[in-house]
Amino acid sequence: MAAELTALRDKIDEVDKQMLDLLAQRLSLVEQVGEVKSKHGLPIYAPDREAAMLASRRAEAEKKGVPPQLIEDILRRTMRESYASEKDSGFKRLNPELRSVVIVGGKGQLGGLFGRMFTLSGYQVKILGSQDWDRADEMLSDAGLVVVTVPINRTQGVIEKLNQLPEDCILCDLTSIKSKPLEAMMKTHKGPVVGLHPMFGPDVSSLAKQVIVYCDGRGENEYQWLLEQFKIWGASLCQISAQEHDKGMTLIQALRHFTSFAYGLHLSKQNPNIDTLMKLSSPIYRLELAMVGRLFGQDPNLYGDIILSSDENIEMIRRFHQQFGDALALLDGKDKTRFVEEFNQVSDWFGDYSRQFMLESQNLLKQANDAIHRG
Repeated sequence: MAAELTALRDKIDEVDKQMLDLLAQRLSLVEQVGEVKSKHGLPIYAPDREAAMLASRRAEAEKKGVPPQLIEDILRRTMRESYASEKDSGFKRLNPELRSVVIVGGKGQLGGLFGRMFTLSGYQVKILGSQDWDRADEMLSDAGLVVVTVPINRTQGVIEKLNQLPEDCILCDLTSIKSKPLEAMMKTHKGPVVGLHPMFGPDVSSLAKQVIVYCDGRGENEYQWLLEQFKIWGASLCQISAQEHDKGMTLIQALRHFTSFAYGLHLSKQNPNIDTLMKLSSPIYRLELAMVGRLFGQDPNLYGDIILSSDENIEMIRRFHQQFGDALALLDGKDKTRFVEEFNQVSDWFGDYSRQFMLESQNLLKQANDAIHRG
């Protein structure tokens, strides 16, 4: 038996080496694709091309008796590396006549990411940090684009200092709230203004498939090139009013961050052994625990600013607290019938999204389970 297994494992090792050679060849080809895209100003992410390629490979896999999902998983993971590789090829500069790009707060992580992206596109980038305000007039005098990316609690104050920009300069911000910063920019600057919210962190390897929300302010025609530049970087754009954006962020960011904070706080007070929780957790509970723990591995000031950025956030959390109390009353009354009724009402509200989210979460859980090593 040992000899048979050894012979088969040797053959598997050989196939694995062939796969490595093919992956290296594919990544090399991707680098060449990136150079062509850079030359002609094409986005690194082409959703139609990706969808068609995956459908074709799934069909080919099925004919060969290979699970279609297997080849899709392999290709999607490979494409993620490919997008990161294409980024290194640089990007076409859509506005070659633009004067300097000044990133206010560019020494922070998100500002640094956008600084690198503008640099990769051939723009002249200047960084205006907190220690550089004595040179601000000089740095801003020839600015063609000013990007404000500072902590939420400092954003409006910083914007108010930018009242001497060239009239044709584009002013934008990257803050996770939009109404107040956009209002401040419109009041301070008479030229083109747009509010931006990158829906990702600074640790992404590529902007492919990442969402950038934009809220129109003034002079839409003047900053269309900027939106197109984001698309070339691979980003997907979402246009929305500042008011609707902030309503959505109250639920997506403030409430979710607060509930994670409260759950983590409760865990710390209960003081369980985390190793034991990890051993007992199925992939979905491990993932949920990881998402809570992830919050506490980051800057508390950032999340405090997000949650406390508006009275609406606090009021929404109060309403959630009330709803939590109402749900708890079902348990106090041991009212399973009412629990099922409420459950079904929520299920009806989700509608077809329940099935969609079930499928999406199953794929995530498979990947999470693959990454687990159990000794």
